[in-house]
Amino acid sequence: MLILSLVGIGIMDFSPADGYGYWLIMMLLFGLFAMIIGWIQSKHRADDFKIILREQSMHWATSLLVVGGAFLIHQSGRIAEEDAGLIILLILSLSTILDGLRVGWRFSMVGLFMGVAAVVSVYTPHFLWIELGIAILIVAVTIAWELWMEKKAQS
Repeated sequence: MLILSLVGIGIMDFSPADGYGYWLIMMLLFGLFAMIIGWIQSKHRADDFKIILREQSMHWATSLLVVGGAFLIHQSGRIAEEDAGLIILLILSLSTILDGLRVGWRFSMVGLFMGVAAVVSVYTPHFLWIELGIAILIVAVTIAWELWMEKKAQS
């Protein structure tokens, strides 16, 4: 998901119109990832899957509804295309952070990365390298945390 986020940020930098469409697709894809992860965590019980499907569908459908509102505001001419892409990225960031409360902290980390990336991209001309560094740092900290927790559990 971090790689998909970096790709989207790169696309948005070169073509705001394509970035807008990319983030719409990512909204659907991240929702699908969340449903799959939730189902795997549920130990494949049928009742749990129905609950997960209902909760995740509502969560991501409302996120898409807000994205639709951003699209309508963009269509009215009130916000520029590149701004619409950033707004969608922030909406996706928030949706992913909040969904991380349900499916796991790693999801929240990806959402946090996307939010930071949106802000950094506005203030820094060479933001892609900074964001790549942040993504590598997140992966390294996650791996270190997992190793530490595993070592702690064995003790």
